[in-house]
Amino acid sequence: MSITVNGLDELKKLAGGDLGTSEWIEVTQERIDTFADATGDHQWIHVDPERAKDGPFGAPIAHGYLTLSLFIPLFTELLEVEGVSAKVNYGLDKVRFPAPVKVGSRIRLVAKLASVEDVPGGVQIVVDGTMEIDGGGKPAAVLRSLSRFYV
Repeated sequence: MSITVNGLDELKKLAGGDLGTSEWIEVTQERIDTFADATGDHQWIHVDPERAKDGPFGAPIAHGYLTLSLFIPLFTELLEVEGVSAKVNYGLDKVRFPAPVKVGSRIRLVAKLASVEDVPGGVQIVVDGTMEIDGGGKPAAVLRSLSRFYV
């Protein structure tokens, strides 16, 4: 379920609250291969299913940065901010990858809006996110993301 706010004042009211949970998204071999082509990272543990069967995880795994890149499409399912002129990714304070994402796994985002602070021309939000793996004991990623919204 998506939360929609209109303007920065409404966004500020959400500070400290849960943003909810996204839908599941499947991490396919095709998605992994496309990411490998885009980044030039063709390590066998990601793109060679036959060799990866005998590797440490028993199957190909997604690149950690692929998992991280899925934060934005999953996050946009949770929060829509209207009435702003620009939305920009400002960076990350912390990222960890506690568990690998095996090909065919499904992941989703659970997010909390940790804070909303004024910056020149807008606000900066801090989101604490956990990328869960369907049926997994540990998350695929735990992160703190910073974004800015400008009027």
